[in-house]
Amino acid sequence: MPDWLNDAVFYEIYPQSFYDANGDGIGDFAGIIEKLPYIRSLGCNAIWINPCFESPFLDAGYDVSAYKKTAPRYGTNGELFELFRKAHELDMHVLLDLVPGHTSSEHKWFKRSCEPQRNEYSDRYIWTDSVWETPEGMGCIRGFCDRDGSCAVNFFSHQPALNYGFAKKEHSWQHLPDDPAPLATREAMKAVMRYWLSGGCDGFRVDMAGTLVKNDPDGSANIKLWRDFREFLDNEFPEAAIISEWGEPDKSLKAGFHMDFLLHFGPSHYNDLFRCDEPFFSRRGKGSANAFVRRYIDCFKKTDGKGLICIPSGNHDMDRLSRRLDPDEMKLAFAFLLSMPGAPFIYYGDEIGMRYVEGLTSKEGGYGRTGSRTPMQWDDSFNAGFSTADEDELYLPQDASADRPTVENQLLSSGSLMRQVKELIALRHEHPALQAEASLTFVSSSYPLIYRRRCESEDILVMINPTTKTYSLPISLKGHVLYSLGKGFPDMRRGSIIIPNETASFILIEH
Repeated sequence: MPDWLNDAVFYEIYPQSFYDANGDGIGDFAGIIEKLPYIRSLGCNAIWINPCFESPFLDAGYDVSAYKKTAPRYGTNGELFELFRKAHELDMHVLLDLVPGHTSSEHKWFKRSCEPQRNEYSDRYIWTDSVWETPEGMGCIRGFCDRDGSCAVNFFSHQPALNYGFAKKEHSWQHLPDDPAPLATREAMKAVMRYWLSGGCDGFRVDMAGTLVKNDPDGSANIKLWRDFREFLDNEFPEAAIISEWGEPDKSLKAGFHMDFLLHFGPSHYNDLFRCDEPFFSRRGKGSANAFVRRYIDCFKKTDGKGLICIPSGNHDMDRLSRRLDPDEMKLAFAFLLSMPGAPFIYYGDEIGMRYVEGLTSKEGGYGRTGSRTPMQWDDSFNAGFSTADEDELYLPQDASADRPTVENQLLSSGSLMRQVKELIALRHEHPALQAEASLTFVSSSYPLIYRRRCESEDILVMINPTTKTYSLPISLKGHVLYSLGKGFPDMRRGSIIIPNETASFILIEH
């Protein structure tokens, strides 16, 4: 694993909504470059940029039409290379979002694959032999070109699935992963990675990494596929980082990824903490972290104790934290997010408590996610400092509330969420026991949430009590309080600890 990942704190940038430097209403590379010092001032030393390649933007850029060309609305390839350089000058690293599973239907590969005459792209995507036959368990598009067959899609109907083969071949039109056509797809994606890594990119967050090879119930074929990518990177770009959106760290780490994202869907119970009717981090104290902790411990053990599981504050696919939690509750949520193993990811605007904007018309395939993708709120000037464009030209409408949070007003408030986030990030950087690879042991998975982070040089106990109740627990230890936030400090009496309500505390244990 690259050394820098152990102490990495990522900031996720949805580029169209971050900062507009040229006044057209859409964020751009020049805007990101201008705001790099702000991101660094938070303590974030790494960035994940959502897809920024050429696209018709029917799915916010996750429908790529040219992998080696940036979307003109963001800027040129040269400007993205300049962004890499400027980030490196600030000792920051940049991951791009790689979408290897599908392209836009406007990609030249797909247009060539639609031709009835055989060519080098005929098997770049998953096609059945007959337009009357549909791929089992997958959506498809058909009847739109002269080629006979139906083409499998991922997600939306304009996203044809690239062909990496089938672990179990059941039809004549299916290929095995090591057949020539899937291998050609693999090499084409390596060429994409090689291009951006050669230009200064530090690695990739890989979209839905465990789904490339189809009909692979135990994941073994996808693991083998990514081991081949791992060998390629080790030979040509050994310092490149790859983080998977897989949700099964025992598989993704075995496949050669450095870290795996904890998914907000499936069995993770991640949203039990932040996004349900009674979140665990609500002061009402009616939530539960038990199912999350059980699942996390299971995943943690499967990583052989490495714990390289990334937990984001949110992302472009989720409700904003503030839709369920108020600023004080979010402070305690961040105390958790910034003290767990793996690399934490902060979604742009979560550090100031940006709100989910209700009632927006879907934009670029956002649908219910659109309210979490609104332009960043920098200050109290026109368009909250995001853009000089007319209000109706903005990528999306902004939070119109008079009390909407901004970077400027959070800087001026001594007790703001953003200030607390900065302090927590600084604490993480200062203490190796709070960083990615230190061990984790849960002491309590109910209220209060208590866990220990340990490395060779430190042993830290984290106690988080979001409720309005005070707890006295029979825990005997020697130590001192490193940091505490909320309404009071823990009282370590002989044989017990009194944990105040609505607090988070970090105790350095003495041995």
